[in-house]
Amino acid sequence: MKFHYSFFVIMAGAMLCNCGNSQAPAEAQKIDGVFVDFCEIEKVKEHLAKNDACFEAAYNELIEKAQIAVTDNEELSVVHKKKVPASGDKHDYYSMGPYWWPDPSKADGLPYIRRDGEINPETRGDNVDTGMKSKFMANVESLTWAFYFTGDDKYADKAVELLETWFVNIATKMNPNLDYAQAIPGICEGRGIGIIDFHYIDKLISPIQILEGRNKFDAETKMAIHEWFEQYLEWLISSKNGIDEANTKNNHATWYDVQVAGIALFLDKTEMAKTVLEEVKSRRIANQIEPDGSQPLEIARTRSLSYSGMNTRGFIYLANMAQNVGVDLWNFETPDGRGIQKAMDYLLPYFAGDESWTHQQISNIDDAIGVLKLNYLIGAVKTGEEKYVNAFRSVAEPSTDLEVLLYPLFL
Repeated sequence: MKFHYSFFVIMAGAMLCNCGNSQAPAEAQKIDGVFVDFCEIEKVKEHLAKNDACFEAAYNELIEKAQIAVTDNEELSVVHKKKVPASGDKHDYYSMGPYWWPDPSKADGLPYIRRDGEINPETRGDNVDTGMKSKFMANVESLTWAFYFTGDDKYADKAVELLETWFVNIATKMNPNLDYAQAIPGICEGRGIGIIDFHYIDKLISPIQILEGRNKFDAETKMAIHEWFEQYLEWLISSKNGIDEANTKNNHATWYDVQVAGIALFLDKTEMAKTVLEEVKSRRIANQIEPDGSQPLEIARTRSLSYSGMNTRGFIYLANMAQNVGVDLWNFETPDGRGIQKAMDYLLPYFAGDESWTHQQISNIDDAIGVLKLNYLIGAVKTGEEKYVNAFRSVAEPSTDLEVLLYPLFL
């Protein structure tokens, strides 16, 4: 694959950002990242200009995705789904529990029954908002980061258009709640665990921060987006579904905290975020990770390695955010030795191939390994632990994941 040489024209004058130096570029200083360190990412631009193979494949993949997204004329909005939530309002996000199927012993299939890890096709496609939401987040992410690395306004303009459609425009915007997420026919209209549908909120918050930092929103759009997140955050912490999710014990609790803390930091509610992140020690780490690093509530699932990696990623995001408010989750351990790095160490032999995963994993194990790969990339960057550095570098092929650019591991 050929490198996008137009990058060099745009980046010819790029400056190297030294995060330990007050002379960091003004552009990087404008963005106080919630999930990523923009000062470190600025350095990637210079490495790309030098044709650094560590970043080239990921950059090329990013631009290819952005090129597709910028020419995609589909209107990404919750109002286009076929099914209607119990509210009767298509502006309400609606999804169905993916592992729930019609009961074959009942004429109408109701109530649905659970088959853990097996996705019912009815819960995907244009019946619900799940796929539209995922495409929306992915396109906004690709477009905005392409704009960040190239400076090409066409990417920013398209990202703004998508965000206005989802959050601002009266005819198409989503209501700021997940009351009807992961509904189960015959059982419930929506559930607290449906909040997991928005767990990768970083795919929106980091791009919004970039677009704000580069003055790509008009005042009305910026205000409307912030108001949407204000209302959604209030819903997360005060609604029945939000409270239910906060009181769960597994990956749902971890990713709930990612959303609450991430949005709070985005909205400059620093004390709220700090409280949530401090409580991760006692509410999440102490209850989910064993002293040996295993995660029993994830291992109990039919896709046990996938969920163990996913939950660890949530803890990684929390640890990264906690650094912003003076809370150290990366090095925290309970008195009996439970901690985030302990969870990563537990999974390391399975990623490295030194041991075979013996718990149930009904889906593709390579996908689960892919999640672990990026966990060790971020862990290597944030902790400097040689074992994580070596684990990530043991992957032979150049990584095309965006995270390679966002959490740069410099040679």
